[in-house]
Amino acid sequence: MTTLIIARHGNTFDPGQTPTRVGARTDLPLVDKGREQARAIGRYLKDNRLIPDVVYASQLKRTQETAQIAVKESGVTNPVYTLDIFNEIDYGPDENQPEDAVIARIGADAIKDWDERAIVPPGWNADPAQIIHNWQGFAEQIRAHDDNETVLVVTSNGIARFAPHLTGDFEGFKKQHTLKLATGALAVFRYEGNRWTVKDWNIKP
Repeated sequence: MTTLIIARHGNTFDPGQTPTRVGARTDLPLVDKGREQARAIGRYLKDNRLIPDVVYASQLKRTQETAQIAVKESGVTNPVYTLDIFNEIDYGPDENQPEDAVIARIGADAIKDWDERAIVPPGWNADPAQIIHNWQGFAEQIRAHDDNETVLVVTSNGIARFAPHLTGDFEGFKKQHTLKLATGALAVFRYEGNRWTVKDWNIKP
């Protein structure tokens, strides 16, 4: 049985700051709250016997830092491997813009479609088919070993929301869960019985 843990990076804004759409071209580090969220992920992995054998993260500072802190907190010294397929999407003209400005440009319905149906708003540079293909290829690679491996991936909201396609029933998943992973939250997938299932989603340690 292969276990795939997908975690979203921790916070990149302090209280009082105005959050923005932080995408592939905005490489922010974690703030103190984000580092605490990363430690909480590590403690959760340790407490629930989900210690990762292999760890991957995107190229971005926020995912690298989250992964490194979580791994250390879980009690192991595994390296963090970088894979650019887990980089956040590019929000185009809405990159690094506050949410009210984004809504003013594309409308609230476009944001709702993105949040509830993973439909990419106009102007955003994201290819859902390619993101899904990347998840499927990665999942096939890690399960091919068939050695009860536990794999941790630290990525961003725009990428993580497509991972449930691994189950082959994305529509069914949407009826039971929100697509968005909160900052510092994680999901647990398992490959057993010749299929991927979502055991937990949007767990906030």
